[in-house]
Amino acid sequence: MTDPISDLLTRIRNAIQAGHSKVDVGYSKMKAEIVRLLREEGYINNYKVTGDGCKRTIRIYIRYAQSSEPAIHHLSRVSRPGRRVYVNVSKIPRPLNGLGTCILSTSCGILTGKEAYQKRVGGEVLCLVY
Repeated sequence: MTDPISDLLTRIRNAIQAGHSKVDVGYSKMKAEIVRLLREEGYINNYKVTGDGCKRTIRIYIRYAQSSEPAIHHLSRVSRPGRRVYVNVSKIPRPLNGLGTCILSTSCGILTGKEAYQKRVGGEVLCLVY
């Protein structure tokens, strides 16, 4: 697999379209950080790392509203292995004029766009969520 982050986002999108309440993805530190940020921003209910060694997986519990409307309406990969997208602090994207979330990989770790702006660091734009 050439792009594990894209695989993570695609699995979440597919689970939402199929109406599943949870989805399992392979574990990596970067995926775990992205999922942690999605939970902190309120896009998913929770996540749990299961297994041990090289057999670890992340189980993601998807959040739905009372009317079976998913909390995630749009989930897209920005920077890909074929085309990396880097931004400085003044060019950090603000999806839906700040109502959405931008996830960046910075020198301070994986951060949301708001956290990166507060810390005054730029980085690689991983994905947009709203």
